[in-house]
Amino acid sequence: MSDRHPTAQISPRAVLAPDVTVGPYAIIEADVTLGAGCSVGAHASLRGPMVIGAGCAIYPFASMGSDPQDLKFKGEPTRLGIGDRNTFREFVTINRGTGGGGGITTIGDDNYFMAYAHVAHDCHVGHGTIFANAATLAGHVTVEDGATVGAFSGVHQFCRVGRQAFIGGYSVVTQDALPYVKTVGNRATTYGVNTIGLERKGFSSESIEALRRAYRLLKQSGLNIGQAVERIETELSESEECRELVAFIRSSQRGIIK
Repeated sequence: MSDRHPTAQISPRAVLAPDVTVGPYAIIEADVTLGAGCSVGAHASLRGPMVIGAGCAIYPFASMGSDPQDLKFKGEPTRLGIGDRNTFREFVTINRGTGGGGGITTIGDDNYFMAYAHVAHDCHVGHGTIFANAATLAGHVTVEDGATVGAFSGVHQFCRVGRQAFIGGYSVVTQDALPYVKTVGNRATTYGVNTIGLERKGFSSESIEALRRAYRLLKQSGLNIGQAVERIETELSESEECRELVAFIRSSQRGIIK
């Protein structure tokens, strides 16, 4: 039998796996689905439509699936989709999507959201990311796999944070943050390849050195972005990470932080 506190309010239209645990005074509204092995802490609030995968831990006072904080939102049906094995610490807030932004906010697998982190409407977070305390995404932000967003940092709407990027604490990100690179400050600038993070995650020394060469072309060569990208394509085409870096830059709509 599951452990569900008698003071918890669980809608009969919510769908909970048999082993889901629910703490005191938690509220789980209609159209919420919780997968196997999930836990919901005291006073947490879950509002649908929302699907949460297996093995997720939701700590006390987290608010998931609440209405988007967007004046254009008029109550249209929107959703929140969350994958497996995510951790949402105390007071984390995640909003559903808006009709004008695609209608859904998504969170992948194996992410860790520390206390007071916020994910706004229509954001898309990949797998294996870390959001430190009070890290904040405005609407329509994409955070790619393995990225870290530091404490008290804010990412402007419609920006992207690239794969394995590192956003330092107290940063203000108003353009796309390059994959594999450290981006820090208000307003943010770059400080080299995220070497320590990549080493910890098993990237080879050859991959890291190729990224260092690409970064030097972007930041220290005196070339403009277009010229640097062409050099990277010519000189570092064998590196998968450098090809990904080039694709990220070429697809940027807001420009990149250099």
